[in-house]
Amino acid sequence: MKRVAITGMGILSPIGNSTETVLDALSNRRSGISFMDEWEGVKGLRTRVGGRVHGINPRLISRKHRRTMGRMSIMAALASLDAVRDSGLDLLELASEKAGISMGSTTGSPHAIEKMFADYSNSGGINYLEGTTFMKVMSHSVAANIAALLKTRGRLIAPCSACASSTQAIGTGFEAIRAGVQEIMVCGGAEELHPSTAGVFDVVHASSKAYNTTPEKTPRPFDRHRDGLAVSEGAGVVILEEMDRAMARNAHIHGEITGYATSSDGCHMTSPSPQGMRHCMNQALSVAGLSPWDLDYINAHATGTIIGDAAEAHALKELTQGRVPVSGTKGYTGHTLAASGVIEVIFCLLMMDRGFIVPTLNLEEIDPDCLGIDHVTQMIEKPLKNILTSNFAFGGVNASLILTATKGA
Repeated sequence: MKRVAITGMGILSPIGNSTETVLDALSNRRSGISFMDEWEGVKGLRTRVGGRVHGINPRLISRKHRRTMGRMSIMAALASLDAVRDSGLDLLELASEKAGISMGSTTGSPHAIEKMFADYSNSGGINYLEGTTFMKVMSHSVAANIAALLKTRGRLIAPCSACASSTQAIGTGFEAIRAGVQEIMVCGGAEELHPSTAGVFDVVHASSKAYNTTPEKTPRPFDRHRDGLAVSEGAGVVILEEMDRAMARNAHIHGEITGYATSSDGCHMTSPSPQGMRHCMNQALSVAGLSPWDLDYINAHATGTIIGDAAEAHALKELTQGRVPVSGTKGYTGHTLAASGVIEVIFCLLMMDRGFIVPTLNLEEIDPDCLGIDHVTQMIEKPLKNILTSNFAFGGVNASLILTATKGA
């Protein structure tokens, strides 16, 4: 089996659009959650908090490619170009059968979907349907647009499993390189903020509402006073490369992926299974040839929901017996859904590089249902060799990755 290196990273998030600004926000415990004024007119929507990406310039992408992109694809494209620059790869190396794309999103662009159905409803037909509309609303819009932008001709994979999308995208890219099928995989995901997305969680009582006037105080992963998640947007991309290839060109290697697993709970559409979570994490460890005691840190899914956090804490307690530091980073960004997995992988790689663990933001009083794990509530400085990061989605979808500091060839 081939080893898989991570040689490039690109990120757009509510706490910054570069690794430098993200590091600054994490180090200074700065939240990216704000009050969403534009949601005031949405009937029935109770939550008013969300995480917005600021300061992007779509014109950095040529009109030829931009015309088929919704906002989420534009963010993914910008993150992809940043990741490619970071990797030092030549665009000609990507424009080949040796390079593939694995990028996830929950749906197509929700703003494009809204416009399409509004035009249809208002006109009674397709008079206002644009030729590029379907390219923006199709579920594989992000993956397809990035493949066209980078001219890759290898595998094109587009997971659309909500919160687990980009974790599965990275894991699938890992498996393709590990098996020798591809040499390079551009992996990640993107999500676009829209009130309908917030509404989905609102109607199932999973969105934060108690902190509308103090948005920086939510979400509150594992906290006794948590009341739900804050929906956000963002994009992240990592470049995966076969290790020998990366080392031969003297690439800077951020770390390597040594384990991946994905599984189904097979029991409920919205209630997570601690047993399913634990099984998936154990599988990822098994692929990496590690035990829980080899882990230096766990980045939890930890969305701030009542049921989800308690279930995950139970799974982590059984997995680690409270012996591995755990924190959740969604307190900083909110829940970026399909982008959350890759964004959190990038956070983990930055922590691994700098030798520190960020605390869970807004965790002030640990919920009794979330006891039994080693919660990180203050910054910890320590070397990090092996990190586990997981994401769990509606429908009982579990996905876990093991990140390891680069070893010699």
